[in-house]
Amino acid sequence: MAGLESRFRFSPLFWKWSFSPARKCKSIGCKKDIEVNKENKNGMSATEKRATFSLAGIYALRMLGLFLILPVFALYAEELEGVTPLLVGIAIGAYGLTQALLQIPFGMLSDRIGRKPVIVGGLLIFAVGSVVAALSDSIYGVIFGRALQGSGAIAAAVMALAADLTREEQRTKAMAVIGMSIGAAFTLALVLGPVFNEWIGVPGIFWLTAILALGGIGVAIFLVPKPEHCRHHRDAAPVAGQLARVLRDPNLLRLDYGILTLHMTITSIFLAVPLVLRDIVGMESASHWQVYLPVLLGSVVLMVPFVILAEKKQRMKEIFLGAILFMALAQVGFYFLHTSLTGLVLALLLFFTAFNLLEAVLPSMVSKVAPAENKGAALGVYSSSQFAGAFIGGAFGGWMHGAFGFEGVFLLGAASAVLWLLVASGMARPRNLRNQLLHVGTLTTEEADDMLLRLKAVTGVVEAVIVSEEGVAYLKVDPEIVDLSMLDEFSTAGT
Repeated sequence: MAGLESRFRFSPLFWKWSFSPARKCKSIGCKKDIEVNKENKNGMSATEKRATFSLAGIYALRMLGLFLILPVFALYAEELEGVTPLLVGIAIGAYGLTQALLQIPFGMLSDRIGRKPVIVGGLLIFAVGSVVAALSDSIYGVIFGRALQGSGAIAAAVMALAADLTREEQRTKAMAVIGMSIGAAFTLALVLGPVFNEWIGVPGIFWLTAILALGGIGVAIFLVPKPEHCRHHRDAAPVAGQLARVLRDPNLLRLDYGILTLHMTITSIFLAVPLVLRDIVGMESASHWQVYLPVLLGSVVLMVPFVILAEKKQRMKEIFLGAILFMALAQVGFYFLHTSLTGLVLALLLFFTAFNLLEAVLPSMVSKVAPAENKGAALGVYSSSQFAGAFIGGAFGGWMHGAFGFEGVFLLGAASAVLWLLVASGMARPRNLRNQLLHVGTLTTEEADDMLLRLKAVTGVVEAVIVSEEGVAYLKVDPEIVDLSMLDEFSTAGT
């Protein structure tokens, strides 16, 4: 993707308006809006709301396109030339490999040439991949198309742009909205995938994903605000020099392994469950949404009390390990109960309750465990592990399906969950800490050292790092005892 800027051959005026590189990003409207809202730290400004929901829309459109084929591709692939169960799995998970490899480099590229060029370029690549898959009548063509879809790796650039466009005290809300949009896209995909498959077939779904990607480009150009400043955010995006540190942290590695296993499992079961519903239970593929919708809604209701218990009652590790155990039990349920609709639905309900719970808890644990200045790097590795898990789940799940049938896929999931439980049980209990960022201005080495000592002396500050060249202090604080008004005294924001 070197030289991405040269891919856009628009007029100079259009380039300056839509695709300004990081070093030239300015927005008078954004600046005024944030100035008006300086005193309102509890609410988002109009620009922040616009940025949050437009970026969430881009992410949701892209992920909806990726997920729509999940509940139907195993059924469609039987018609493709050269198909084998292994190749079906690789086709479903191929996007994960390229996404895992490219999302951190694309995020770093966005620091150099600007966020919007990377986002628009990534969505164009995604659209091309969708068209390639739509036009393919062989499994190999679909694999290539899916790999191209994943090559449009915009996740890190979207998160970085969200950080550019929101104040620190509103950033968690923005990231939460983007996260919820992904969950909504996944739910919609499982419900709409079988319906669209009946109406337009899988090739039609691939064409639809291309249209969704083009819609995302429109949102990026016309709806996403231009940031006042485009700079690197260590709390939201990785820094190359920090990757080695987070890769040496055993607790973070356990969490990376966990998200890899989780997405390996979710990908692999969709190599088997649609076929089980059609061939064993006897349900028409167009009706599969009638199973997925109530199961997904029920799982969300069931998992909410556990999330509250984990966060509010400080039972994070117990809930985390319990959810992994439920994941293993659900796979055992698939193995023994998949011959009846009732048994399959119960196993799916248990599985998705555990899945949704782990999807909510894992990022929170990464944020609590990661060192203050390395949060962005830790989340970048975590996200890459998630996409790598999708590829591994497709490949290994497809191989197990070919060698041992449906039961082999479910046994793979059960064994993976048990191994994950063993790995996770050795993790230290995460402390209830919150990340805090302070703008401290330009400091000399002596001033930075002095401020660091004073910050560490504040009650409730557990960790503090000052990055002088950025004029920022990254903190981890205990929200139960820290006095935020004392931290405000160190900040130059608004002065």
